[in-house]
Amino acid sequence: MQKYLFDKPLIEAVIEKRNSQFTMNVSLNGQTVKCHCPATTRIADVDLSGIPCLVSHSDDPKRKLKYTVEAVSFDPPKCENKNWVGINLILSNRLVEWALNTHQLDEMVSEYKSVKREVFLGVSKLDFLVGSTYLEVKTPLTTIDVKYGSHIKTKKVTPFSSTDRMVKHVKELAGSLADHERAILLTVQQYEPTEKKPHLHSTHYEEVKQVMSEAVAKGVESWNVSFKFLPDGVTLIGVRNTTDELLSY
Repeated sequence: MQKYLFDKPLIEAVIEKRNSQFTMNVSLNGQTVKCHCPATTRIADVDLSGIPCLVSHSDDPKRKLKYTVEAVSFDPPKCENKNWVGINLILSNRLVEWALNTHQLDEMVSEYKSVKREVFLGVSKLDFLVGSTYLEVKTPLTTIDVKYGSHIKTKKVTPFSSTDRMVKHVKELAGSLADHERAILLTVQQYEPTEKKPHLHSTHYEEVKQVMSEAVAKGVESWNVSFKFLPDGVTLIGVRNTTDELLSY
């Protein structure tokens, strides 16, 4: 089995609190350390205080915060084989590029000679052009499909309302496709799904559903990849076509 290896194994710690969109305090080796949080969105409906996490360390002297929280787990802190949930959105693109270059996603897209990063389609900049297939990567964290341990405390959350950018992006994506091209919205789960959670409809659900329906009719596809996240690296679990699910966004 092929594995994406980190430069250095990640270090297990415990989250004390999330300070803001950008930082968390964690308990590491008995000390409180302020860490960078690479996920600026809400992370599930969970109170993160007291849950395990994995952090990376940077030797870059220019960095203000030397540690970054790379993953969290909703398993009990004493669980030996935790199901880690990666929260670094930048890593998702690296994992997809690695999986494409090692031809682990041939079920989704195959017979390509090049993988290009950050390409334009119309006025939109997309993450990848794989042969003649445009690929846009998203890593949703507001709903995480894993089973929670009994120690987890949940919070009441409100439906997502900021959909303007996504609607505009999908419209442009669908409207700019040539006959020989494909476009894929690729959802990345940096974890092993263990329990399907209900996804709240956005406050603009009807508008979004209409846009998605029109996009699918014009050839836009939706796929999902999931990865097993471990302290030393990541492996691919599976890839599946989820275009039908896109219509129930």
